[in-house]
Amino acid sequence: MKPCVARPSYARGDLSPGIVHIGVGNFHRAHQAVYLDRLFEMGKGRDWALVGAGVRTADGAMRERLLGQDLLTTVVELAPEGHRARVTGAMVDFVPIAADNGPLIAAMARPSTRIVSLTVTEGGYYLDQHGAFDTAHPDMLRDARQPDAPGSAFGAILKALRLRRAAGLPPFTVMSCDNLPGNGHVAQGTVTGLAALSDQAFAEWVAANVAFPNGMVDRITPATGQREIDLVAREFGVDDAAPVLCEPFMQWVLEDNFPQGRPPLEDAGVTFTDQVHAFEAMKIRILNGGHAIIAYPAGLLGIEFAHEAMRDEQVAAFLHKVEVEEILPHVKPVPGTSLVDYLASIEERFANPDIGDRIRRLCLDGSNRQPKFIMPSVRDNLAAGQVPKGLALLSALWCRYCAGVDDQGQRIAPNDPDWTALNARALAAKHDPAQWLAMRDVYGAWGQDTGFVAAFAQALSALWSDGTRAVLARYLEGGASGA
Repeated sequence: MKPCVARPSYARGDLSPGIVHIGVGNFHRAHQAVYLDRLFEMGKGRDWALVGAGVRTADGAMRERLLGQDLLTTVVELAPEGHRARVTGAMVDFVPIAADNGPLIAAMARPSTRIVSLTVTEGGYYLDQHGAFDTAHPDMLRDARQPDAPGSAFGAILKALRLRRAAGLPPFTVMSCDNLPGNGHVAQGTVTGLAALSDQAFAEWVAANVAFPNGMVDRITPATGQREIDLVAREFGVDDAAPVLCEPFMQWVLEDNFPQGRPPLEDAGVTFTDQVHAFEAMKIRILNGGHAIIAYPAGLLGIEFAHEAMRDEQVAAFLHKVEVEEILPHVKPVPGTSLVDYLASIEERFANPDIGDRIRRLCLDGSNRQPKFIMPSVRDNLAAGQVPKGLALLSALWCRYCAGVDDQGQRIAPNDPDWTALNARALAAKHDPAQWLAMRDVYGAWGQDTGFVAAFAQALSALWSDGTRAVLARYLEGGASGA
């Protein structure tokens, strides 16, 4: 007998839309959509249903899959003690994908739309190497030239805001749900930066009138492939073309900055606070940084899944040592939270054998993730007069991974938007480590720190000559990784 699948008890016909969400991927459907589904199940906030949207070809494919099943999603929580499934129904529409984003703009311009939320990935905000809005990006220059037929999500947001202002409607709140430090500030910088390319006065109006709350989001949600589709069919008897599998843990911390109102998400478990930055720094450094710490040694050792990496004594010990010695001491206190307990929960979550989170996913896009998740801890260690040898070793492991061949001689397929350049730089760094640390968009001035340069060069040389196992062993024994 198959386990019971929970389903909405609320009448979906009673829901009305209040949020347009751009980027209907797995994370959104395992996170924001789940919180709203919980709320609707309580009989609350039912005028805040979701309208899905997107600007990429992949969004169109997702739309077709979801429309084929009445916009329902099966969310399976992969708890070690047993899997739990629920069909969620928080989405009531998914606008067509169009080159000029006309349907998306129209949906955002409706009076009922009071929030526009986004999950467009950490790299989707058009930032330059310094983390500021990239005024020279071709996508942004194109939207500045043709503001009435924008190709980007941010161009579409601006067009909708102009339409609302002309119609005498208040602006919606723009809520980033991406895993970025100060994600609200980042979203505001991109929206106002794009506006300023064509209309400085309008950019100033946006800055003065549109709310961009910061938030911290957290739930490990692997990609869906045939394995996951088959699991849902086999275990629960549900034929879902786009199910979401995720860990039981879920967290959302938000600033309460919603001038046009918001759903009562606190009733569904969301934390509203004016200290989002503290929660955010904890999560980014300990969890996201931790993912990188296990990812690159595991990738070089041929380990496929995160839970397998945590079963590897060296990889697990490497994670714990770097976190305790070089990350936790530089994370500021978080209200109501023990950092030691938080780390223990992270280690337990990484070790969940049912998640099936692939090491390759954790290695993805290092050029964007390393400066956000790792370098703040490097910077703080160096500023305190300590050379973070574990984090230097991590950088060397990333470099060695980008050389494109693992310790077994197996080819590593391209795994970064900038892979070609990274691969060439990693191969050059084999003989000249300074080539890697010269990436100022990743390392900034800290890539020239004498102690960090020496620790990185020693570790990288040892990785090439002795292999990952030997280097990890020396580091864990307390010696220099290249000794």
